[in-house]
Amino acid sequence: MKITILCSSENHPVNKMLNDWIHRHNGQHDIQLVRSRSDLSGGDLLFLISCSEIISISERGLFKKTLVIHASDLPQGRGWSPYIWEIIDGATSITVSLLEAEDSVDSGDILKKCRVAIPIHTLYDEINDLLFAAEAELMDYAVDNFFTIQPQKQSTGMEVTYYPRRNADDSELDPYQSIISQFELIRVCDPMRFPAFFTLHGHKYKLTLEKIKDE
Repeated sequence: MKITILCSSENHPVNKMLNDWIHRHNGQHDIQLVRSRSDLSGGDLLFLISCSEIISISERGLFKKTLVIHASDLPQGRGWSPYIWEIIDGATSITVSLLEAEDSVDSGDILKKCRVAIPIHTLYDEINDLLFAAEAELMDYAVDNFFTIQPQKQSTGMEVTYYPRRNADDSELDPYQSIISQFELIRVCDPMRFPAFFTLHGHKYKLTLEKIKDE
């Protein structure tokens, strides 16, 4: 099977999982990892993983299936960085959805969902590990069941909700509020790409959080 994975940023933390997944499957399939829609050459299966571009119907038509993995219980949580917003709001588990790509964002038919427990003590890298492991399992499922999957329409009994794109300002803390009241935000901030920060005495300060391992 000819498989293409489109992940827009080479700096996204999901890349380690993607490279590991490719390494595991390369002997069985022809797999390439690309960064832009302009690199799409066609094949059997296209995965859109942390893809920031809109892939047109003509581009999707180069493949037999174009699938997206989205970390929310669709149709709730369409849009950007849904699991970040959900954890900030207090979620202790996240649903990861495997779905068909459509012109309207995150609106395609569902192939499979899995639910991932997010312990309250986990930090951003641990959360990523949990979610990326679920994404790898869904990618395996898509490949193993490529010819037999029967997608289902998104539930009409659930409210359709959308999340906005996060930016650096969304990682800002209030220095006059307690750590525990802001812990959910602190623990999901990527210290390299979107670090937590606060402004005090006319200056900005970066805040990083790291677990101290028991001896």
